[in-house]
Amino acid sequence: MNVLILGSGGREHAFALKLYKSNKVTQLFVAPGNAGTHAIAKNININPTDFNAVKEVVLKNDIKMVVVGPEAPLVNGVHDFFLADNELKNIPIIGPKKDGALLEGSKDFSKQFMQKHGVPTAKYKSFTKDNLNDGYVFLETLEPPFVLKADGLAAGKGVLILNSLEEAKAELEEMVSNQKFGEASSTVVIEEFLKGIELSVFVLTDGKSYKILPSAKDYKRIGEGDTGLNTGGMGAISPVPFADKVFLDKVEELVVKPTILGLQKDGIDYRGFIFIGLMNDHGNPSVVEYNVRMGDPETEVVLPRIDSDLFDLFEGVANQTLHEKSFSVSDKIATTVMLVSGGYPEAYQKNKEITGFENISESTVYHAGTTINNNKVVTSGGRVLAITSFGDTIQDALKKSYNSIDQINFENMNYRKDIGFDLM
Repeated sequence: MNVLILGSGGREHAFALKLYKSNKVTQLFVAPGNAGTHAIAKNININPTDFNAVKEVVLKNDIKMVVVGPEAPLVNGVHDFFLADNELKNIPIIGPKKDGALLEGSKDFSKQFMQKHGVPTAKYKSFTKDNLNDGYVFLETLEPPFVLKADGLAAGKGVLILNSLEEAKAELEEMVSNQKFGEASSTVVIEEFLKGIELSVFVLTDGKSYKILPSAKDYKRIGEGDTGLNTGGMGAISPVPFADKVFLDKVEELVVKPTILGLQKDGIDYRGFIFIGLMNDHGNPSVVEYNVRMGDPETEVVLPRIDSDLFDLFEGVANQTLHEKSFSVSDKIATTVMLVSGGYPEAYQKNKEITGFENISESTVYHAGTTINNNKVVTSGGRVLAITSFGDTIQDALKKSYNSIDQINFENMNYRKDIGFDLM
């Protein structure tokens, strides 16, 4: 069976490597892909949100399944587009329809959903420029720090955490009145700050049953000790040591089950991944946010630990037979460290040649921001490579990742040397 993966990052390379190992997959296509997917699949240079271009690729290459990596095609309705087209409607999409994708596409919708279905989360209210003064009043009822979230998709930049009340009021006005994040911040969710340790739990569901995937923790800040600007993620660890069976049982009972049942009660036929960002507050889970796809770089530590055939699981999602599928996870610990371009997450240069791949033997290199230029692998994004390793301990796995990093080189390469520092 031919499979198309939409997306171009480390997450999509991780999907591709996993599906490449399935004897049920004939040929892989990735749109647009990167230098890593180029080695095992056919890259097709189209925008994943150009649904007519996606249709052309699907029909031309006899694609029988589409796996959606990033959130934008899902929020924009790629699944609905397929269902409405007679030539595409029988081709399964791994990823929710537009109504389910609102869990990520609208912070206000997701908070209402949690409240409606009893999912533990922070106290919140939503505001627009029409009730801006009410927003100021609500801020005054909260203790700092203050959390402001753009309602819509803002390329990972729409969440502000501020310590000053005056600054929070000023930023609220910037967001709703001056469209700091464009249309995404025409509505802003203000919520109380959740204290605790953050982690992510991933669920794969066919709309009826589900499999809980390994937990993971990522590191968002550019600098050591979680300092500096936010990034798309500088590394990740799986499993999370403090997420023991007792805690994960609580997550299943208090979060996963109410979420799946809530979708069913609301008539949302959800088939795909649910990424649940959680805060562990003294052993009690509280939901920070939902995403409707796998995280990046968490995918690069979660998927390698799944021993089952990923395509087989996806078939279960498509046919609503996921409960029949065998599912097993490695006991090994996986760590990944992200190599980024100098200057990232601010301005950075591209087209820098990357060397040293041939010297790596104890890690898997997942390509994120790479491309092929004159038969050479070069940088094409801020986050360039994710170096994933297995070990019996976090220290063992990280040592392998950092040893492998020593073999890789590109101009102005940067990475965090303290991934997992708070878990050891």
